[in-house]
Amino acid sequence: MSAVDDQQRRTGLFQRPSSTAGIKGWLTTTDHKRIGIMYFVAAMIFFMAAGIEALLLRLQLATPEAQVLDSDVYSQMFTMHGVTMIFFAVMPLSAAFFNYLLPLLIGARDVAFPRLNALSLWVFVSGGIFLYSAVFFGGYPDTSWVNYAPIQEVGADPAGYTLEGGVQSNRMLFYSLSIQIAGIASLASAVNFITTTLNMRAPGMTFMRMPVFAWMTLVVSFLMLFAMPIIGVALWQLMFDAGYGGNFFRPGAGGEPILWQHLFWLFGHPEVYILILPAFGIVSEILPTFSRKPLFGYAAVVFSGVAIGFLGFGVWAHHMFTSGLGPVANAAFGLTTMFIAVPTGIKIFNWLGTIWFGSLRYRVPMLFSIGLVAMFTIGGLSGVTHAIVPHNAQQHETYYVVAHFHYVLFGGSVFGLFAGTYYWFPKVFGRMYNERLGQAHFWIQLIGFNLAFGPQHILGLEGMPRRYYTYPPGMGWDLWNLVSTIGGFLIALAVLLFVINLVWSARKGPEAPSDPWDARTVEWLTSSPPPQHNWDVVPTISARDELWHRKYTDEEIPRPVPAGASSDHEQGEADSEHIHLPDPSWWPLVLAIGLPVASWGVVMDSWPVIGGGIALMLFAGVAWGNEPVTEPEPDDVAEPVEP
Repeated sequence: MSAVDDQQRRTGLFQRPSSTAGIKGWLTTTDHKRIGIMYFVAAMIFFMAAGIEALLLRLQLATPEAQVLDSDVYSQMFTMHGVTMIFFAVMPLSAAFFNYLLPLLIGARDVAFPRLNALSLWVFVSGGIFLYSAVFFGGYPDTSWVNYAPIQEVGADPAGYTLEGGVQSNRMLFYSLSIQIAGIASLASAVNFITTTLNMRAPGMTFMRMPVFAWMTLVVSFLMLFAMPIIGVALWQLMFDAGYGGNFFRPGAGGEPILWQHLFWLFGHPEVYILILPAFGIVSEILPTFSRKPLFGYAAVVFSGVAIGFLGFGVWAHHMFTSGLGPVANAAFGLTTMFIAVPTGIKIFNWLGTIWFGSLRYRVPMLFSIGLVAMFTIGGLSGVTHAIVPHNAQQHETYYVVAHFHYVLFGGSVFGLFAGTYYWFPKVFGRMYNERLGQAHFWIQLIGFNLAFGPQHILGLEGMPRRYYTYPPGMGWDLWNLVSTIGGFLIALAVLLFVINLVWSARKGPEAPSDPWDARTVEWLTSSPPPQHNWDVVPTISARDELWHRKYTDEEIPRPVPAGASSDHEQGEADSEHIHLPDPSWWPLVLAIGLPVASWGVVMDSWPVIGGGIALMLFAGVAWGNEPVTEPEPDDVAEPVEP
């Protein structure tokens, strides 16, 4: 009898293993926790790739008329930095938290569709590999991450391009197909998380008892469900324009370039909230824990997040104030842009109310959370100025906009994701990170971030245009560009410290207590790291901050209760519950491989390769559908042993 079987028999539980050891176990797993870890590792690789691209851009712009990159390579690095950060770094990093934490936060054993969850991981990875393989087919996409028409037809530097089957055509195909592949992963995740949240909450886990992070996961999932098909339509049309002579966006052939902007930003502005709301959810869990207070205005924080998601679909055209929409449309979207600042402001004031008169502990997760509140507020205030149409028209194509969205997306999303990584690190690995390295990471990143992007407000107000690969001396931009470049390298140093801290601490860090932060939510009720089945007994929820209420009684002097303590009712259920988890499967991985294969066929204009990729996907889908589902045999279930 194996040690695992012996432990299962001693606890009165039996489960058929849902993953095996070694590399095969990771490749075939359907365990949401392993999938979350792989999401995180893959997204961090893409995050560092995007960071290297950003450093190359800053080196080119550090001095006037620099020759680090030529115009073509600069345009490729510029585009790849944006596409990678949006679709292959920040979104998947959020998905890593969703995958690992959502079932634990709502008291579930797994997500609703474990194999679909595995498929979303491998599709995302295959999309990123496909995008970066463009280097072997004439270069990377080069028209910025927004890829406006008609620039997409001729490229950032028209010299030397051919439109029919040439270099620029291939670059646009890689842009179109890679994001479509990533979109499939997002849609699969969205359906999974919505179903999980609506149907798999623990007994007593009402909607108004759900942790805020679980709420933000639900809101973001709905945003992805409705926003991704919009960009999918635009990308499909772009594929036909670039590869098959279509005329959706080509003005010379009767196409409408402005159509691309409408479709792109109908997706693109909800996308901003897809990126930032997960960080808002993370901060809403961390601030109460390290303030030793309940979240101030829980309902207001939840419903403001819902309002942000809803209003996010009504502000897309503030990205198009200079495109000739007319005064009525400009006025309408200026007003909606001002309105959406209201629920965001509600969150900020509720976070400040949580901190106010709290018993604060300035550990690394708390520092990054406070950093998010401060940096996002700066970005939000500069964003409100863009609601003023004449103001927006003056700054639309300047570095003022670059500064704004980096304060929102890096100062907001990335600071929040770092906060969450440090906060739940003991839960994932059962070890503590190095606090000194973590503090160094925070302060270096905070200083570097403000040096990198603060001066860009000044550069924008002084008229420096964005997307230009060089600039002449004597414009007054030299000093601030140099400062911005120094700040970028400080950020890189901070991220390097972060990676060193995580890798070292996961292997050598001190063993973590069961509840290292004196936390409030139920994921800390189970062991760290959690068992494969998450819970020996699914907890019964009786309060919003369930763990806090279990630990502290209503006595005059609060009496701590050990983390993981179950009620007598729950312990009684444990003796008769037999747990079964989904078996591992190769087919999600095999099916995901078919997507880039078919996409390479489109780029090469090879119908046999396209057909091979489609055949591989169909074969994997049929095999997946016919894969036997094993259940424990009655004889396998051991009689529980009395403690």
